[in-house]
Amino acid sequence: MKNSLLTGLVAGLLVLSGWHSRAVSRDIAPAAPDTAKWTQLFDGKDLKGWKHVGPGSMEVENGLIRGHGGMGLLYWTGGKLGNCTIRVVFKMRDMNDNSGVFIRIPIEPREEWMPVNYGYEVQIDNHPETSKEDEYHITGTLYSLTKPLAKPGKPGPEWNTMDITLDGPRTIVYVNGQKVTDYTEGQPTPARKFDFEPQRGRRPDSGWIGLQNHSDNDVVYFKEVAVRPLYGKH
Repeated sequence: MKNSLLTGLVAGLLVLSGWHSRAVSRDIAPAAPDTAKWTQLFDGKDLKGWKHVGPGSMEVENGLIRGHGGMGLLYWTGGKLGNCTIRVVFKMRDMNDNSGVFIRIPIEPREEWMPVNYGYEVQIDNHPETSKEDEYHITGTLYSLTKPLAKPGKPGPEWNTMDITLDGPRTIVYVNGQKVTDYTEGQPTPARKFDFEPQRGRRPDSGWIGLQNHSDNDVVYFKEVAVRPLYGKH
């Protein structure tokens, strides 16, 4: 009887101290608080810290990044990113244009097709039907791999905000505040339909990131590229 009472008192003290709640939740990282600091990867002036591979080019015009020609990739040279949220603010020049934000690229890019096949492209294209493609190719999806949960992309010249969260093997994409993609490595994906679609297979938990310039007919302007770590993760 005394041992039971003592056990109960100890358990009560542990709960009051908060130890019990910490033990239960130690493997659950809370969402990043609003006070978490964003690191800007583009200063609005030049492309310091960025490098271009493949055809075409990317330049800064009136404080915005834009592509010329294609299909090429402008990638961040600061190293791999993982367990973070990447924020990209962009707009299309026309009602609809094609581009993408590349994530989870396994090695530093030297040409434009390795990132396509072995990273993920978070698509920018509000009307894939123009290219005879389906909704698996719409803004906010992992290009050709995931079905959109919503279709909140705004036509040009309205601004769009895309938040891409890399949480270990999980990728979550919000466009203009609405969730479009929530994919974890190993979940099923459709078979390839076109030879320009990426190879299927697992991507790394962290990788290089980049912005695509697709063609002279597809001009997308990027105003902001920023990153902040997930709270409680390293």
